[in-house]
Amino acid sequence: MPTKVVLGAQWGDEGKAKIVDYLAAQAEIVVRFQGGANAGHTVIVAGETHIFHALPVGVLNEGTTCVVANGVVLDPEALFAELDELAERGYQVLPGQLYISSCAHVVLPYHKALDRASEAHLGASAIGTTARGIGPAYRDKVDRSHAFRVMDLLDVDLSDRLRIAVQSKNEILTAIFGAEALDADEIISETLAYAERLRPYVLDTSLFLNRALDEGKMMLFEGAQGTLLDIDHGTYPYVTSSNTTAGGACTGSGVGPTRIDEIIGVTKAYMTRVGNGPFPTELHDDEGERIRELGQEYGATTGRARRCGWFDATIARMSARVNGLTGLALTRMDILDTVERLKVCTAYRYGDQVLDEFPVDPRVLEKCEPVYEEIEGWCAPTTQARRVEDLPPKAMAYVERIAELSRTPVAYISVGPERDETIEV
Repeated sequence: MPTKVVLGAQWGDEGKAKIVDYLAAQAEIVVRFQGGANAGHTVIVAGETHIFHALPVGVLNEGTTCVVANGVVLDPEALFAELDELAERGYQVLPGQLYISSCAHVVLPYHKALDRASEAHLGASAIGTTARGIGPAYRDKVDRSHAFRVMDLLDVDLSDRLRIAVQSKNEILTAIFGAEALDADEIISETLAYAERLRPYVLDTSLFLNRALDEGKMMLFEGAQGTLLDIDHGTYPYVTSSNTTAGGACTGSGVGPTRIDEIIGVTKAYMTRVGNGPFPTELHDDEGERIRELGQEYGATTGRARRCGWFDATIARMSARVNGLTGLALTRMDILDTVERLKVCTAYRYGDQVLDEFPVDPRVLEKCEPVYEEIEGWCAPTTQARRVEDLPPKAMAYVERIAELSRTPVAYISVGPERDETIEV
């Protein structure tokens, strides 16, 4: 297997975890390169459901080394909660099987408090974050004043630095947001305990990854969220705080772009979005509710109902362009098995203009109306298909039309949540 990046080609929740888990069986190293515990990655193995927020999905594959790289904002509480839960299920993840970048920034309790307070303060204008402290942690990273990296947690001066930081954040919480102050001693005690648990996992992961590539090891880079949540290329300001696009795999791991062979964009056979922001193909009718219930479209992190709509090829083309996609992984085909008439958005109508390309201005996007092409549904089960030849002809026609409109070949088709319910095209 060549070196692959797997990332979301929509607004996240595309089923990346299932594709990563499937491909991780061929990889020796799986790398999480950005985001934090706001990402909810669901994997079903042998009927057992696993939900990851902080750990790379590849951790379920025996013999695979997992890396949390420098571009991630690490929540120690979430990380060790997942490690402890995995241990209870019989998956013991030891140092040497998991490495954490010494340069990764850390999410601390005051980041979560600030996230909650900020969203409450914004009211109707709230971004719709997961309240996991991701934005405030990345803000500290860029601000460079009260940021803590994993290496700092191992510093003998941690307590003094942390006390100063908590005092500073308490001033913001109380004076600006009218929230309660946090207990510095409690945060220091908790963080020191996590620091000792982290110590044996910590490594210069950029050096480790590049040496592994020099040795010819097979590597998979796992993205979180999706292209339209990218801080630079997404539907700003309704985005996350990191680069979810392919460039983030390099800056977030310390591996150069010339070492990446393939970039797979994961996309549902329809569209969903969690949180606020424009969504041109969103369905506000019974059809949207039906798709939500068929797909059980509720957030793995928040439990919020996902907004549902028809597949948007305008977004797919934009995602292919900014990521340099070499292939698509089309997921959740089976959810559409009973839908008689499908629609695919081929362009947008904006006033008297027809836009073939995704507009960068969110004010324009908010006023865009989808231009639809209707496609006959296949109305037949796909879950038993394991080869392209097993798919109903009309289902394959839908796949081919998505590839044509997206200007990207479909490399994988998922027809169910289990590993073996995957077709290589």
